[in-house]
Amino acid sequence: MAHGKSKPASLLIRGGHLVDPINRIDAPMDVLLRDGFVGEVAPPNKIRGAPDEKFDARGLIVAPGFIDLHVHLREPGQSYKETIASGTAAAAAGGFTSVCCMPNTTPVIDSQEWVKWLRQPERGAVVNVFPVAAATQASKGAVLTDFRGLQHAGAVAVTDDGRPILDNDVMRECLRLSGELNFPVVQHAEDTRATEGCPMNEGPTSFRLGLRGWKTSAEASIVDRDVQLAQQMTNSRLHVAHLSAADSLKAVRRGKRNRTRVTCEITPHHFTLTDEAVDDYNTNCKMNPPLRSAADIESILVALGDGTVDAIATDHAPHACHEKQVEFERAALGITGLETALGLAITKLHRECRIPLTRIVELFTAGPARVFDLRGRGSLARGSYADVTIFDPKKRWTFDVGKSRSLSRNSPFDGWQLTGKSVATIVGGWVVYRAE
Repeated sequence: MAHGKSKPASLLIRGGHLVDPINRIDAPMDVLLRDGFVGEVAPPNKIRGAPDEKFDARGLIVAPGFIDLHVHLREPGQSYKETIASGTAAAAAGGFTSVCCMPNTTPVIDSQEWVKWLRQPERGAVVNVFPVAAATQASKGAVLTDFRGLQHAGAVAVTDDGRPILDNDVMRECLRLSGELNFPVVQHAEDTRATEGCPMNEGPTSFRLGLRGWKTSAEASIVDRDVQLAQQMTNSRLHVAHLSAADSLKAVRRGKRNRTRVTCEITPHHFTLTDEAVDDYNTNCKMNPPLRSAADIESILVALGDGTVDAIATDHAPHACHEKQVEFERAALGITGLETALGLAITKLHRECRIPLTRIVELFTAGPARVFDLRGRGSLARGSYADVTIFDPKKRWTFDVGKSRSLSRNSPFDGWQLTGKSVATIVGGWVVYRAE
């Protein structure tokens, strides 16, 4: 990482309230970071010695570094939308210390060479970047990639995100290898045979706008099939990306009850907005999976609170203006999300729905670390990586997309008043973001 000054050997974060769900800490604590790792965690004023630097965290929450399991950094090949440097700068501003980037770039990340390329220092990342590689060659859903080689090169999981793995035999083989290598398979759950030409959720709004509707059954049927396949495979690891429908949750719950290794993530837009937001053909509300009904959101909120959902992930999907400022049917799918995720989670989940702050922190830290086995992350236990997110849960602010660190501006949350904001993001002992 390129930084202008030499790294402090030690940094004491003092006066803050530590929320570390794995270690069951929710109390005032000081945290000493030393040489890129957590050196000590102790009650206030108990850490001895003189650190090189101090950070005053009075009135703030100190948490393990936030991890986003699902971002699109658009490199290689689409750097007009985002670069690894700009996307990770947006991540740092949102409080994320690690991001897992999707393989649907140009070319697709389906080889060891491209996985290694993503991780080179020349990319200019300011947070940790963990590549998720393609599950099939060119993500065409037919021939499997070299899972073992990709894992060896540094990929943390495989997926054909943006496209589903529809063929039963291909998905079965993916899950078999997943169990053999202890390597998660991430599924984009969409039966594209049923969603072609359907740009939004099926419901009263799609009917009123004269747009063909995407039925929730097109998602739930794939989740159901995958959970059944995962149950048949020893130790396979299935992760459902951007789950959006109440019926999909039923299959995930069933899998978890049967001790199948199935996990899922929810995006902030799917717990905040309904399909009514598309109202006047607003293309910043066009995404895949689409925004769903109020009933789906209700089920999602319950699942976020009760532990069914493993992680909040943004599915940060930057697009240039010319790809969004077109007719609704032709507009690109997706929105940016790294800088609004924490504010939306605290505003909607904590303040409105009364989900405890410790649970929200878990969904950003311990949960995602467990899903992709990111060891030494998601916790501030002694010896863990010195990745820390410091945020103000009471800070009221207005999101101005014009000031975003992302290269793209496709957010439906421009002008929203939010509560809860990242104050500082520390990666490997470096302060990589500090609020003005």
